[in-house]
Amino acid sequence: MAGGRPITVLNVAEKPSVAKSVATILSRNQGLRVREGRSRYNKIFEFNYAIRGQSCNMLVTSVTGHLMELEFEERYRKWHSCDPVELFNAPVRKLVPEDKMDIKRTLEQEAIRCQWLVLWLDCDREGENIAFEVVEVCTMVNRHLNIKRAHFSALIERDIHEAVQNLVQPNKYYADAVDARQEIDLRIGASFTRFQTMLLKDAFNIDSVGDDRNVVLSYGPCQFPTLGFVVERYWEIQSHEPEEFWTINCSHNSGDGISTFSWTRGNLFDYTCAVVLYEMCVEESTATVVNVKRQETLKYPPHPLNTIELEKRASRYFRMSSEHTMKVAEDLYQAGFISYPRTETDCFSQRTDLHGIVQEQQEHQIWGAYAQRLLDPGSGLWRNPSGGGHDDKAHPPIHPTKFSAGERGWSQDHHPAVGAVTTVEIDIAGELFSTSGRMILARNYLDVYRFESWGGSTIPTYASGQQFVPTTLTLDSGVTRPPPLLSEADLLSCMDKEGIGTDATMHDHIKKLLDRFYATKDANTRFTPTNLGEALVMGYDDMGYKLWKPHLRALMEHEMKAVSEGIKRKDEVLATCLQQMKSCFLDARFNKQKLFEAMEVFFERSNGSGGDENHAVGEVVQRCRLCQDSDMVLKRNRDGNYMVGCLGFPQCRNVVWLPGSIAEAAVTSNRCNSCTPGPVYLIQFKFRQLEIPPNYNPNHLGCIGGCDDILRQLTEICGTGSRISARGRGTSSSSVQRGNTAQSVCVFCQQLDHSSNDCPSQVVGSRSARRRQTGESSFSCSNCGTPCVLRTANTTNNRGRKFYKCQSQECNFFAWEDSVDSVNGGNSAARSNIRSSGSAASNTNPGRNTGRGRGRGQGQGQGQIAATFVSAIGEPISDRRCFVCGDPSHFANVCPNRGA
Repeated sequence: MAGGRPITVLNVAEKPSVAKSVATILSRNQGLRVREGRSRYNKIFEFNYAIRGQSCNMLVTSVTGHLMELEFEERYRKWHSCDPVELFNAPVRKLVPEDKMDIKRTLEQEAIRCQWLVLWLDCDREGENIAFEVVEVCTMVNRHLNIKRAHFSALIERDIHEAVQNLVQPNKYYADAVDARQEIDLRIGASFTRFQTMLLKDAFNIDSVGDDRNVVLSYGPCQFPTLGFVVERYWEIQSHEPEEFWTINCSHNSGDGISTFSWTRGNLFDYTCAVVLYEMCVEESTATVVNVKRQETLKYPPHPLNTIELEKRASRYFRMSSEHTMKVAEDLYQAGFISYPRTETDCFSQRTDLHGIVQEQQEHQIWGAYAQRLLDPGSGLWRNPSGGGHDDKAHPPIHPTKFSAGERGWSQDHHPAVGAVTTVEIDIAGELFSTSGRMILARNYLDVYRFESWGGSTIPTYASGQQFVPTTLTLDSGVTRPPPLLSEADLLSCMDKEGIGTDATMHDHIKKLLDRFYATKDANTRFTPTNLGEALVMGYDDMGYKLWKPHLRALMEHEMKAVSEGIKRKDEVLATCLQQMKSCFLDARFNKQKLFEAMEVFFERSNGSGGDENHAVGEVVQRCRLCQDSDMVLKRNRDGNYMVGCLGFPQCRNVVWLPGSIAEAAVTSNRCNSCTPGPVYLIQFKFRQLEIPPNYNPNHLGCIGGCDDILRQLTEICGTGSRISARGRGTSSSSVQRGNTAQSVCVFCQQLDHSSNDCPSQVVGSRSARRRQTGESSFSCSNCGTPCVLRTANTTNNRGRKFYKCQSQECNFFAWEDSVDSVNGGNSAARSNIRSSGSAASNTNPGRNTGRGRGRGQGQGQGQIAATFVSAIGEPISDRRCFVCGDPSHFANVCPNRGA
């Protein structure tokens, strides 16, 4: 490529400041023109330049980090739009958000008239992914673009000019690895976060987190293992049992100094054994020197600096958080003082000009003289730095790139310090003791690297075979101590060792723990879990599923690295990781009671009985037929009654009320073959046997889609747990419960000006009717003498049939009215001695308190006592209303308006 007609080249950097630096360096600030783009923060720089002899009109602009976001399609983005498990498979899309549309328009406007696109994004996986986002936007308007990639590690002239003259192809494998990570994190994070937030937020008073209305109990596949490290260390400390030990200590003052000898056995936890050995030493206390060893030792400088080591040292030496460290490092990089600060590499390649790096530092007032000595061939001090064995193939280790008189501590030192260590071993009564001393012969890099020391005590001179009597010989006791809380440097080491996060994201995961109030950090940068953080980890730990352990995430990181190396395909890794985590999610939801139990250890229950009844986590039964936008899920309201409600509440109030006699219910994977549109998943019901007729099976696999006659019959017989206020909203629909617009019409005369209880057309004629209205009893219970109440049964076989029931809560007397009348000829005295042996009575539990069951009691009409309706065994049920007309005096099975 040489000469020819000039071409127009669009150069795109990752940040406005980088774009300005690249343009200034390449143009040498000669003929540089600046104009505004569509975004006021992302300017466009123009100048002329030659790339390998080709004349170019260079346009340099920028994005601000990621240009696109990965998100779920609109119908899945609201928290209550679907069952969280659906998020593992819900459609996702990558698009430019509204706040970056101006940047997109600038790229489109400039790309349409260019021949080349040169990508100056950061040279790591994340930068490569952003590069392909830019490519996607630009090629949509100009598919003939020649796409090139600039690789650079520092914003200095040498690197920038070399990068533009040696352009390469962008790496699709790197971009795919980031796409895989983004999708995995989005799906796992959203599903678990919605699950545990909706499950726990309203169920407990989590007042320590601030405004509990805005509390988000987030879960991240990196965030939670990071929390796990903090909690696990805290548990180690809490569970530590101090144990006493004994050790023998010996010292010797020879006149030239004092030597302290340590017992080579260390610590003994058996007191008797320690005493015996100590007494032996006391009885034969002469010490004999058995070995004197002196050898030269070397202390090498640290390996070249990568990101994690930078964060650890800044935390250890300066008490800087990892987040703040990376912000400072980014500022230094953009100002051109250091190389790119996000790197896994801790060894320099042979191509690196190490002498050039050191030459930049010769004028520094602290280490300038040391740099000059290193560069002096006559000093013999120069050694290439030893590597740590890690190379990400993208960037060199972090190193200074230009001189700054104000820079602190970012030195590059090469030669080891030299010292001599003398070790002396002595024998007392067969027990060995040793001591050692160190003398520093040459400090070398320690002269300038003030953060490390290599101190050591000096000891007198000893000769092999020499004997002496110890100055002191004592048996001392101590106790074991727990490990300390994790410091930020310790936490970073744990994350690095287990492969949690990347060098560019670890500080973000740590910050998230503090932002979510899962952990706190003290002045010594040591972490303690909060009650909330500990409760969440405890809940998952009690499940037996180690979701807070690092193994699953480490496996994912390994898989994503395989994608970046082209060993595995993105789709293959996505399918494997998401299927594994979906199984974890289903297990966690099945064992959600463990989370409740763990939270109860630390937090009080809220006034509600278990969270928002309309937003409770439930299992999907079918798609809502009313709004057609959200799922219908099985859940319980605050009264404990089962219902199938729309997750779109309150915008959609569609609900299917279920029989009030359900003890347990769970959605199965079986689908109804009759109901359409599907799928409609069948529900396994378990009814309270004493509350349903004896001819019904208490275990029933049912469908709420409208085809299930048994479920409809039990709803009519037993009523539901619904409230009239929840019914009259005009948006409830159910094929099990048929709505009716005549709720306010009198059921007898069809007039609107009064209720059925006050209808003037109704005259109570018969004695039995009067008894039903007033609760009058015609005889007393033969068991306890309490007056009985006449009631009406609602069973299929005995619908409308009247019976006597003792009013005492401790008594289970029961008798059919017609049986009593026919056998005793109406003699109330004789009737008092009769006990019924009907099927309903035979199912009664003698020990049951029949007056305190769910929803039971006596309902009242206007101006008089209304008829009391009962379950199959004759127990009263209050607050039940006919679902056809809303009248509280009867159920739907005897409603005059039924079928109207």
